[in-house]
Amino acid sequence: MNGSIGHIMQPLLLAIDSGTTSTRALAFDLSGRIVHSAQHEIRTIFPRSGWVEQDAAEIWRLTEQAVREVLDQAGTRILAIGISNQRETTVFWSRSTGAPLAPAIVWQDRRSSDFCATLKAAGHEPRVQQCTGLLLDPYFSATKIHWALQHTAEVQAAARSDDLAIGTIDSWLLYKLSGAHLTDASNASRTLLMDLHRRQWAPDMLELFDVPADALPMICPTSGQLAETRLFGPPLPIAGMAGDQQAATIGQACNTRGLAKCTYGTGLFMLAHAGNVPPSSANRLLATFLSSAPESYALEGSVFVAGAAIKWLRDELHLLTNAAQSEELARSVPDNGGVVFVPAFAGLGAPYWQAEARGTLVGLSGATTSAHIVRATLEAMGQQTADLIDAFHADGLAPSALKVDGGMAANDWLCQDIADITGLVVERPRSIETTALGAAMLAGVGAGVFADLAEASRAMVHADRQFQPQSDAGRRQQRRAQWQRAIAQTLAGVADAAGH
Repeated sequence: MNGSIGHIMQPLLLAIDSGTTSTRALAFDLSGRIVHSAQHEIRTIFPRSGWVEQDAAEIWRLTEQAVREVLDQAGTRILAIGISNQRETTVFWSRSTGAPLAPAIVWQDRRSSDFCATLKAAGHEPRVQQCTGLLLDPYFSATKIHWALQHTAEVQAAARSDDLAIGTIDSWLLYKLSGAHLTDASNASRTLLMDLHRRQWAPDMLELFDVPADALPMICPTSGQLAETRLFGPPLPIAGMAGDQQAATIGQACNTRGLAKCTYGTGLFMLAHAGNVPPSSANRLLATFLSSAPESYALEGSVFVAGAAIKWLRDELHLLTNAAQSEELARSVPDNGGVVFVPAFAGLGAPYWQAEARGTLVGLSGATTSAHIVRATLEAMGQQTADLIDAFHADGLAPSALKVDGGMAANDWLCQDIADITGLVVERPRSIETTALGAAMLAGVGAGVFADLAEASRAMVHADRQFQPQSDAGRRQQRRAQWQRAIAQTLAGVADAAGH
């Protein structure tokens, strides 16, 4: 009986994990076990080619619903709330009403491609990279903000009347929870507007993108007493906040320089802990803020399409009835049959950064089956990972192993293929919910439950399985050459389009 009571009264940390395809609430105990969870799908709207939008009001409504569902189960045991979120997605709302003024522009959106090209042609990218750690690409928030201020009447009117609030999803959710207009340094480092060295909004970047400083949130640490919410009864502290990829890096216990993780969700994101000084990349990787507990930075490679390609096979080509079936089909053929797929639906991310690139499927023959196409799609995940590993090596940060997470990491075949194509040991955690776990760990540090993230990691992070490389170097080089030829064809298509 006493053990039962102890379990019932065990304190919990609540993570809000608001991703691209769903928003969730998860209650973790202090050993990292998920005790309660609730999840709701988010609609994504594609108004025209290259445009990707979501309804910020819906994101908030479904997030609040998920939190209430978990609190109904957890009762008063929640010590603190942590927030993780899809990064770069940008929300515009009214300070006076708290209502969105326009659709949220999602990180995958490419409508600001021409503006980025203009800035690159004018020679601005080196200064932008030196200041922010980022490159000029439609991916980042500032280009979306510039577009909305130029093209959306409601946003323009709010800016003229000092009624405009702008923020990424962390800011939006925190505002709705507490009324505070804050963003944490990890999310701010994804906007093209934060000086990575000073962790403040950079006046010359605000000027370059024509962004009004008074519409932006104040930048705060990733953990601490950030705000509190009274929406659900007694005050609950919001004590941790980080962009989803930084949160996943924390949730994978990448606490020292050189430890790396790769998340396979809608996109594919590899981060390596780079120490306590902002890194710089000569190989078109991104420097980003990691966490405040203690202060640390990461080098990042961002690839826009991973799980989204599996969703495309399922929903548009109808080659799958569910995502899990991809593993079975990949195993059903001995190789890719010469088929290579470059899933550049939203351009090519790191290390190529070609916003105008589009998907390329090469090597088709009369013998090609749906299984070959599915296998080639999964193989693209490992190949894109290997591209990033090569770039990390060239920048002097060589991961000795790779921790993986995200929905696709549940696929054993994929994990083994990543090990084979990269030559690295691939380690999968017991729970692949590392993004939410990282948010919970930050909340635990911010609320004083743990002294720092190293202590939180010892308590809450647990490994599950390792995948050892099984492919020989010759086979690996042959496959890499096949992939690089397909990439060359994709890039040639960009050049041909530019020529016309």
